[in-house]
Amino acid sequence: MKSKTEFKYEALLDADDIQDVLKALSKGLSKGKLEFSEEKEGSLTLDPKGLMRLKVRAYEDEDSQQFEVKVRWEKHPKRLNKTAPNILS
Repeated sequence: MKSKTEFKYEALLDADDIQDVLKALSKGLSKGKLEFSEEKEGSLTLDPKGLMRLKVRAYEDEDSQQFEVKVRWEKHPKRLNKTAPNILS
């Protein structure tokens, strides 16, 4: 299967099927590896590690309701300085 840098998927699913997708994402996060694939489109593997930024957004208008969950992390996180600063008072 060829490697990709982007994966997109869209479908009409019922709440149970969407729960299954969310559970699969949760399981992949706990293992530190998320694998996305479609037969014709190739695959994409992500390695979530370290601190991650979580963004949750929910909104509605007259015709629809929606929520989004976004998780982002750095592939090579910056190292924090482990020494205390010298502060004179």
